[in-house]
Amino acid sequence: MVSSRAETVEKYLASLPPDRRPAIETIRNVIRKNLPPGFEEGMQYGMISYYVPLSRYPTTYNGQALGVAALASQKGYMSLYLMTVYGDPKLKAWFERAYRAAGKKLDMGKSCVRFKKLEDLPLDVIGEVIAQLDVDRFIGTFESARRQVRKRPAKIAARRPRPSRATPRKGAANKARKPSSKGGAKRS
Repeated sequence: MVSSRAETVEKYLASLPPDRRPAIETIRNVIRKNLPPGFEEGMQYGMISYYVPLSRYPTTYNGQALGVAALASQKGYMSLYLMTVYGDPKLKAWFERAYRAAGKKLDMGKSCVRFKKLEDLPLDVIGEVIAQLDVDRFIGTFESARRQVRKRPAKIAARRPRPSRATPRKGAANKARKPSSKGGAKRS
């Protein structure tokens, strides 16, 4: 992921190539118009981000403000990160249906919608998905997911095989061979 060192949204926009700036500015305006009260805009992780300010919710897992959406210009495409869609399976299903119903092809990872030009996005659907989640509900979704993660580690750790001490460390020479149980040589 390409990340900017710009410290403000204005500097980020000014640093964009002329062919990308209008698209990012248009999507930014859609987000700002539809963003529920309580979220703020700023720079996070080298992108234009929309988040719950730490003054409102300081107990995040990494000490960073809880992000709800972000915009970035990557090397080969632009991206819109929608944490609301990632954290809510019903909202994700609605978003995917609405996106396709708008006649657009969805290129999406877990939360990242990738696009090459503004025309690839249904702006009304983007605005609607941004407007769907108020701050309290977003914090509730985050806390619910956090509780589930706290419950899982013991179960996951019990299922994972522990690495063998005979396994070479990353970068170690792979010249030594370990005999297999069948008597032949085995690469480690």
